[in-house]
Amino acid sequence: MDLLDPEEFRRQGHLVIDFIADYYNSIEKYPVLSQVEPGYLPKILPQSAPYTPEPIETILQDVQKHILPGITHWQSPNYFAYFPSSGSTAGFLGEVLSAGFNVVGFNWMSSPAATELESIVMDWLGQMLNLPKSFLFSGTGGGVLQGTTCEAILCTLVAARDQMLHQTGRQNVNQLVVYASDQTHSALQKAAKIAGILPQNIRVIKTTKATSFALSPDSLRMAICSDVKSGLVPLFLCATVGTTSTTAVDPLKELCNVAAEYGIWVHVDAAYAGSSCICPEFRHFIDGVEGANSFSFNAHKWFFTTLDCCCLWVKDPRALTKSLGTHPEFLRNKTTGSKEVVDYKDWQIALSRRFRSLKLWLVIRSYGVNNLRIFLRNHVEMAKIFEELVASDHRFEVVVPRNFAMVCFRALALPKVEMVYRNGFNITEMISADDKRRNELNRELLERINKSGNLYMTHAVVGGIYMLRFAVGASLTEDRHVFLAWKVVQEHLDAILEDMGFNG
Repeated sequence: MDLLDPEEFRRQGHLVIDFIADYYNSIEKYPVLSQVEPGYLPKILPQSAPYTPEPIETILQDVQKHILPGITHWQSPNYFAYFPSSGSTAGFLGEVLSAGFNVVGFNWMSSPAATELESIVMDWLGQMLNLPKSFLFSGTGGGVLQGTTCEAILCTLVAARDQMLHQTGRQNVNQLVVYASDQTHSALQKAAKIAGILPQNIRVIKTTKATSFALSPDSLRMAICSDVKSGLVPLFLCATVGTTSTTAVDPLKELCNVAAEYGIWVHVDAAYAGSSCICPEFRHFIDGVEGANSFSFNAHKWFFTTLDCCCLWVKDPRALTKSLGTHPEFLRNKTTGSKEVVDYKDWQIALSRRFRSLKLWLVIRSYGVNNLRIFLRNHVEMAKIFEELVASDHRFEVVVPRNFAMVCFRALALPKVEMVYRNGFNITEMISADDKRRNELNRELLERINKSGNLYMTHAVVGGIYMLRFAVGASLTEDRHVFLAWKVVQEHLDAILEDMGFNG
């Protein structure tokens, strides 16, 4: 049996591509959120591996019968949960090309095209975002494709740590302090743990509705001043453009100005929202990025490129390579020694790395900047439609301002009336009296919606308010899916109120 026979690869490849194409043709028939119970798969798959080969046809039948029921369909047009993982034909086929070549591009010599294409694509993207030249290879910086934002934050935090300890002495590692808001992604806390930052030295600064849950520069300064007074060393600030809970935007310019006074490394996490900033009308959300040390966004979220593909730019690549570089004998070669090439192994945690730039190159070339902007704008317009639908129903409210293509909303339950009695209960008081009861109502509403399989949303709790997040971004989503989603939301609220004895 040949492991890599070209003709058999061609035959099986056609079967797999056809299977996936058929899946997309019929994706709307599946419940968006998988409805299986934990432990469903061990009950139906064999307990040991097959001793003899099985044909691809049989395996695909089992994928259809056993695997698809356990899939939550992230590419469904009715998927509005978390943030999108938007795909595209170009992104998928770029992944196929990358897997087909299966290169391990740890340094330039191991596959020159993998390194050089990555550098080129990162400069392309940087130019599309109108990043300062100080972040680009054509300037004094450079970009690298990481797997996820978690890796990007860890790499930059380690670089910042070592840079600071070089100045203050390694014995001061326990004095280093990391800053973030209470809306910053949990990836920062994980990175801080791995980097050896003491848990008590991670400052999580409270945000408020008054600032739309963005980090206040004054609050940051107060925290820093308190730490300096206590003899601690301010190290790292993670600012966010498009927070996970509400897509809040931290004021980059003001935060960077504060950080600069204390020599703090600023990383800007734009994992979700960064993609939209290729549109001139959204570029202002990253104004002030010129004061940061590093910037990242996930092309696998809202840039139509398959997981994983996190784009990270740094002003000083040497800070990364000093911290992450290794130089074993078996990797020594003339090109590396010449210092004329980039060896991306020294820009990341792992040694081995995938040819990620190939799929990003295909996406940019296949659609062009103009069409990519159109796709993003369409998603924002669909979010605006949903926002208007929410505002048109007095039983709901938009909880926080919409910045991009996500709407945070909640049910308020009943019309604003003095008293409504049903079955001997004061229903108005029971449902609408306070946010605690509203929170329970919205938990129930979300659970029923997701259990229906018609669409999938997730939630956030900010300022004590439980809200539903409606994130538009799936590549197959059209206006009709947004209207359908709103109808589903209304119907489930109607059913809850009817169950509680309120009929209108």
